[in-house]
Amino acid sequence: MGVAVDEPLVDALLAVAPAAPETPELAQALEPAPLRKRGARTVPEWIREAEQMARGCASLDDLTAALSEFNGSPLKASCENTVVYDGTPGASLMVIGEGPGAEEDRRGKPFVGRAGQLLDKMLAAIGRSRTENTLISNVNYWRPPGNRNPEVDELAVCRPFVDRMIEISRPKLIVAAGGIPAVSLLSSREGIMKLRGNEYAYKTPGGYSVPLIPMLHPAYLLRRPQDKSRAWRDLLLIEKRLGELE
Repeated sequence: MGVAVDEPLVDALLAVAPAAPETPELAQALEPAPLRKRGARTVPEWIREAEQMARGCASLDDLTAALSEFNGSPLKASCENTVVYDGTPGASLMVIGEGPGAEEDRRGKPFVGRAGQLLDKMLAAIGRSRTENTLISNVNYWRPPGNRNPEVDELAVCRPFVDRMIEISRPKLIVAAGGIPAVSLLSSREGIMKLRGNEYAYKTPGGYSVPLIPMLHPAYLLRRPQDKSRAWRDLLLIEKRLGELE
C-alpha cells in the first residue's frame, strides 16, 4: 500500500500476551432479522420500541437510562451490566466494537479486558485516548453466553440506540473495530479483510453523516499478530483522516 511500517512501534502495540479472543470475528454477511417472538412481542415490535425510546434521548445519560429500562434483548437477563459507553462524550473519534466480554460485563465498560488494553495502546500510538479524545461503544450492549457472536435480532434491537448515540455525540470519524460492527453498520456482504483499510459514508436515520473506517479487532490481533502491519496501516489511515477532518 506504499506505507512504511514502524515495526518496533507495532511490536510495542502488540506487547500483550496472546489469549483466547474475547470477541470473535464475523466472516460472513448478516441476514435480515427473522420474525420471532420474544415473550408477547415480535422482534420488529421490540425494534419499534427501541426506536421510540432512542428518539426521546437528548444525551448519553438519557441513552444509558433508556437502555437500562429496555428489555428487548434476551441477553440482558443473564448479564451483570448493560455496557453502553466509555470515554469522552463529544470526541471527534468514536470507536464501535462488537459487544462486551466477561470483563466488560463485570465492570460495565466496553473494551476493558485484554483486547481493550491493546486497543488503548493502538489509540495511544496515534495520539488518542478514551480519557481525552475518544468515545468507545459497541453495536451490542449485553454479553452473549460464552462470548458467542451476537445474533442478527440481538443486533437489530440495539441498532436504534447505536444510531442515536452517533447523532448525540456527532463524531467526525467512526472506527468499526472488527467484522461484526463493520458488516452490521454497513449492511455489507464483505468480510473485514475486504472492508478494512477503506473509508465509507455512514448516515443515521436521523440524517447525520459521518465517515466510517473498519479496522481489525484487537482480539483478532491477539491471536494473529502476523497481521500487525495491516493494523498499523489502518491506524495511519485513521490518524490521517482525523487530521483532515478536525
